[in-house]
Amino acid sequence: MKLNLVSCEVLYRELCHLIARSPHQVDLSFLPKGLHDIGATGMVERLQAAVDTADAPGVDAVLLGYALCNNGIVGLRARRVPLVVPRGHDCMTLFFGSRDGYMRYFQDNPGTYFLTSGWIERGGGPTGELRQLSIQNKHGMDMTYEELVEKYGEENARFHFDELCDMTKHYRQITYIAMGVEPNALFEEAAKARAREHGWTFDRVQGNLSLLQRLVCGEWDGPDFLIVPPGHKIVPTYDDRIIAAEPDRT
Repeated sequence: MKLNLVSCEVLYRELCHLIARSPHQVDLSFLPKGLHDIGATGMVERLQAAVDTADAPGVDAVLLGYALCNNGIVGLRARRVPLVVPRGHDCMTLFFGSRDGYMRYFQDNPGTYFLTSGWIERGGGPTGELRQLSIQNKHGMDMTYEELVEKYGEENARFHFDELCDMTKHYRQITYIAMGVEPNALFEEAAKARAREHGWTFDRVQGNLSLLQRLVCGEWDGPDFLIVPPGHKIVPTYDDRIIAAEPDRT
C-alpha cells in the first residue's frame, strides 16, 4: 500500500524509526505541536487542510498521528480515501501503546507531567502566528510575572499569575517515557533536570511502540483504530470508543 501520514511533530523520532521498517510506502507530513494551543476549531481547520493534501492520487489511505486531543480532530473528514486514526484521548496513549496501559499508570500516579524526546525537543509553547492565535495568548496566560505587574499592578498580577498562568501547580511528578529511539541518555537527563527544578519526583517508564507500529504497517483490525470511510467525518462518542465515524451531510 501507499500511505500518507499526517502527524504532530512530538512523534517525529518514533514515526521515522517505524516507517523505515514498514512494509508499505509511507510518506510523512508533520504539523507543529502548537496546534494544540489554538483551540479545537483552529486545529481541525489546519488538520483538514493537511489531510486533503495527503489525499493524493495513488494513495490508499491517510493515517493520522493524533488522538482526540481536546476535540482537535472532531469534524475531520475523509474525502476520497479512508482516514485511519488510533483511538485515544491524547498522545500518551500512543506512547504507552494502549489506552489501558496509559490509564493504569495515570490512575496510579496522579499529578504526573509526562515527557518524551519529542516533548522535550518540540514541546515548547507556540510561536509566530500560532502564538498569536493561542488560547494562552488571548487570555494573557503566557505573560511573565513581570509583564503582568506592568499591566495590572503587583497585587492583581499575583492573583492573575496564580490562577491563570501557573500551569504547573497541579503537578508533583515528571515521568519520562523512554521509547527506545533515543540516541543516548540526553533526553532522560533533561527530564530529570526539570523534575529537580520544580522539586518534583521523577520516574522513568518504558514506552511501547506497538500501536504506532500497527498504524504504519496497516494492521488496523480490532478496537484500537477508527477507519473513517470516504464521505464520513469523525465525531466524539463519550464512551470507551472515544471516536466514531458518521456520514458527512454538509
